[in-house]
Amino acid sequence: MNDAVLWLTATLLAWNAAAWIQRRTGQRWLHPVLVTVAILAAALLAFDVPLARYQAGGALLDFFLGPSVVALGLTLYLELPAILRRGARLVAALAAGSVVGVATAAGAAWLLGAPREIVASVAPKSVTTPIAMGIAERTGGLPSITAVLVVAVGILGAVAGPPFLRAIGVRDPGAAGLALGAAAHGLGAARSMEEGETEGASAALAIALHGVATAIAAPLFLWLLYR
Repeated sequence: MNDAVLWLTATLLAWNAAAWIQRRTGQRWLHPVLVTVAILAAALLAFDVPLARYQAGGALLDFFLGPSVVALGLTLYLELPAILRRGARLVAALAAGSVVGVATAAGAAWLLGAPREIVASVAPKSVTTPIAMGIAERTGGLPSITAVLVVAVGILGAVAGPPFLRAIGVRDPGAAGLALGAAAHGLGAARSMEEGETEGASAALAIALHGVATAIAAPLFLWLLYR
């Protein structure tokens, strides 16, 4: 069995094991992505496997990142009438969220004295992986660091987002989905779809528009920071 097939199979088995663990325990913090990363990292360390060998199989999964984001458009289409009724408010909220997300992440890194490439790497942390890595690459960041941050932010948002929103009194399904999609991208959208169709559609919209807004806001903020 070649490396591509071996590690692709290992990743799929680890994911199914992680999903089973969460179902059996009922613990939201045991997110399948988090548990899968832990299982695979332990396997790579135990067998002294270089990351490049794992990527031979992981690259096959990377290919589906883009199509999976596009597929969210179906849910978006089904809820389009409800979304259009809130058009101006949605755009305003997502634009504000994008600016705040970039400014707080990149600004904090800059204030702490991080080098420019690290500041550029953290700026797009709240958008989905393909978009975030593209932004980081074009602004002088390190896409690998960005990818790690995006996954970490997504897991945190998917696990803590719904209870946090309920705790602060957010009851509107559209608002909850919008917040999760904007803050936790694909993982937040997946969590939103578990809550309901309106939440899922709003999260899908947030991923798309938040990605576009961040692609504009991140380079502009970095330019202002270092001009």
